[in-house]
Amino acid sequence: MADHRAQVEDLLADYRRGRDQLAGVHRALAAINESSTSPCGLVTATVSAQGLLTALSVADGAYRSYRPHELAEVIVAATAAAAASASRVACEIMAPVLPSGTDPAAMLRGTADLTPAEIDPLPVEDESFEDVHWLESGKP
Repeated sequence: MADHRAQVEDLLADYRRGRDQLAGVHRALAAINESSTSPCGLVTATVSAQGLLTALSVADGAYRSYRPHELAEVIVAATAAAAASASRVACEIMAPVLPSGTDPAAMLRGTADLTPAEIDPLPVEDESFEDVHWLESGKP
């Protein structure tokens, strides 16, 4: 009976250690806040671990240096660079707690256990709605 009790205690201790480790990973992922500044130095984008834009700084000079569509491209590029950095940091945090051989990036994307055929979307037939006139068809 004592052996059984010791095994249960060991299992509970392992569970608590794993749970604490998972909580630490969760806190570290939640704290990710990565920024990227455009090469021109006029735009800085900050994103969360999920790549969501959380802050954007646009210098006054940006409006004189770029046309609106050009400035939009600079903002998108800075945001993408910050998101890539956040993804790298998240992978570094996740790697130590994942089973050997698991790709942290695939895990974060939700594709770790999927085959390429399962990841690629099914082809969608192109339905053209040109020349479709529901109101004129007489059908309810």
